[in-house]
Amino acid sequence: MVEHIMKHTPMPSILRFAVSVIAAFSMLGCSTSPDVDTAAQASTINDTPAGMQVIDITGGAGGDRIVSADNSNSQDSDSAESFGTFGQPPVYSSVQGAYKGRPLTKHVGDYVKNLTQDLIGNMDHITTSTPIAVTHFALLDSNLQETNLLGQQMAESFVHELHKFRIPVVDYKATDYVRVTEAGDFILSRNYLELDTELPMDYVLTGTMTKHQGGYLVNARVLGFRTKNVVASAQMLLPFYVVDALIPSESSGNEVSGTVKLKKG
Repeated sequence: MVEHIMKHTPMPSILRFAVSVIAAFSMLGCSTSPDVDTAAQASTINDTPAGMQVIDITGGAGGDRIVSADNSNSQDSDSAESFGTFGQPPVYSSVQGAYKGRPLTKHVGDYVKNLTQDLIGNMDHITTSTPIAVTHFALLDSNLQETNLLGQQMAESFVHELHKFRIPVVDYKATDYVRVTEAGDFILSRNYLELDTELPMDYVLTGTMTKHQGGYLVNARVLGFRTKNVVASAQMLLPFYVVDALIPSESSGNEVSGTVKLKKG
């Protein structure tokens, strides 16, 4: 087309030269663009650290596909972790490999915040002058004397959320002294011989946890310490990918998911 215009249209030599250059670059771009895009995509995948995944948006008619660092395709499995979720984001891992899972926008504390709001919404008799204690959440299919890292962290989060509502919270694990050791300085203890036996606790927040398809089903309630009456209750499902983000310390031997190692107390 360009050659036809140049042959049959009178024009100055400088203009004819410009048209020739534009035509040459147009043909060059058409022939090399696919190769450049392919090379750039391959470079992106190859430069991805091992264990990471990138989303290939050129998946064609089948839609987007996830391409891992070794150029192999991966698809979402029908595991319990993907239960009730849509459009699974790619899995990622920290540099040290301490955590490998989905990018998180919420953590356990966010779910405890919603549970606390539900408890406050149907709470009776509790005021800003009625002290309350918070215990660890027990595993429902145990003898109710066993918990895990999730049950422990939920208790810590409830202490924070109740205090935000100006409800007096009693920390019964606080001792009357500060223990100074080479490992650190501590005031909390789980040795009942070091704790007070008489504390002003009118109510106690406690609950149970059940492994459920897609997560942990948490049942929270507030009981009268003496009457044992339920004065508030709440229930929520914590997704597995939020629970699995809790990383036990190396010395605890306490796990949350998979083969759960139970811990007394």
